[in-house]
Amino acid sequence: MPSGMPGPEMSGIRLGWDSIAGFFRRIDIGKGRPADTQVMLRPSEIGVDRVLCGAVLLLLAFGIVMVFSSGAVFAAKKYGDSTYFLKRELVYAVLGLFAMSFALRTDYSVYRRLAYPLLGLSLGLLIAVLLIGSRAGGAIRWFRLGPLSFQPGELAKFALAVYLATLLARQAEKVRSFSVGFLPPLLITGFMMLLLLKQPDLGTAAIFGAVALGLLFVAGTRTSYLILAVLVAAPAGWKFIVSTPFRMRRMLAFLDPWAFRRDVGYQITESLISVGSGGVTGMGLGDGRQKLFFLPEAHTDFILSIVGEELGLMGILFVVAAFGVLVWRGLRAAFRARDVFGCYLAFGITAMFGLQALVNIGVVLGSLPTKGLPLPFISYGGSSLVVSLFMAGVLGNISARSPEPRGGLFDGMRNRAAKAGNRRLDGAPRLIVEVGDGRPRKPAPESPEPGNV
Repeated sequence: MPSGMPGPEMSGIRLGWDSIAGFFRRIDIGKGRPADTQVMLRPSEIGVDRVLCGAVLLLLAFGIVMVFSSGAVFAAKKYGDSTYFLKRELVYAVLGLFAMSFALRTDYSVYRRLAYPLLGLSLGLLIAVLLIGSRAGGAIRWFRLGPLSFQPGELAKFALAVYLATLLARQAEKVRSFSVGFLPPLLITGFMMLLLLKQPDLGTAAIFGAVALGLLFVAGTRTSYLILAVLVAAPAGWKFIVSTPFRMRRMLAFLDPWAFRRDVGYQITESLISVGSGGVTGMGLGDGRQKLFFLPEAHTDFILSIVGEELGLMGILFVVAAFGVLVWRGLRAAFRARDVFGCYLAFGITAMFGLQALVNIGVVLGSLPTKGLPLPFISYGGSSLVVSLFMAGVLGNISARSPEPRGGLFDGMRNRAAKAGNRRLDGAPRLIVEVGDGRPRKPAPESPEPGNV
């Protein structure tokens, strides 16, 4: 073989290198918007966030067990069936899982078109419940039809998150304007809070206000507007508390619960006894004593007290860790959403879950005044569980970062998030594979320099 001629091994290597080089010549790494014939490759980030869904399902399963443990004795005495709450909670869980599955498979852009109908429906229901709702525990929060009940305040949580996300995404830079970007969402939120206070439901109203201010802050409104809103709301809230005798007594009981041991401080003191008696590892699942008609609402608002008594500090830390994972993955979905609407909606839903869990835990541990807020996914309650699971499904769909469907409403509903592509909100570099015939292209001719013409 002549010395200047390449051997067969070198020819094969060069042929393979030419094929690889030709492939990479057809790859465009840039920041521009891809054409319709280009495909975005990011397989590791396609699909619903399994950690997020796993945290939700873990909280759901844990809640079903604790509802039976905390409510069996009360159910046996009141209804003659120790599994009464368990069976109803299982039905609510199945309905909620169907709602979550539907939300996971429905592209979240659908809710942007339904923002104002959802808002109108929620406002109508909040007004109607004050007129024809059922009273329980001194509050009018439910519609009752035989054994079924519905709490419109739960639907209002999702409606408010969708409305604020839609409005703030559309306003963009106008959110820094007081009359155009800041005042309208605050007025709508304030009206919903007023309707909730009429029930009364101070806890949910406070969460609505906090979520609205948080979304406005994330959207880029002026900090001075937020401070002004807080300065206006704080005196009004204090006036609302001191003008109502039972709320003022609750505030005093919060400051010194043992001084009101036999009055308004009874529930919080029994909760503290329950948590304290559990120690580090608890008395054992099902062996708690405070649920034996000592602690009111042991299977609903104060279910975490039974968790602390029966599973101890480890059980409470488990619940806190699970909600921490849920909030972490929810914020992650918000930061990585494909568009601004998805970012705001994910933040709003995550804030709803996080703040409600934080308030409930604070009340149970005596760090906050008593409020009638359930612990999401764990406390007994049909409306809360079904709506919470649906909202978790919406959050999971946002985490999938599916491309927005180009068809109609029902085409978007049929879009499956797990099989979709990936489109980033930010301008990070993308790996784009160009679809074509694969033939090498001739380079464009260079224009002659002016001096050579």
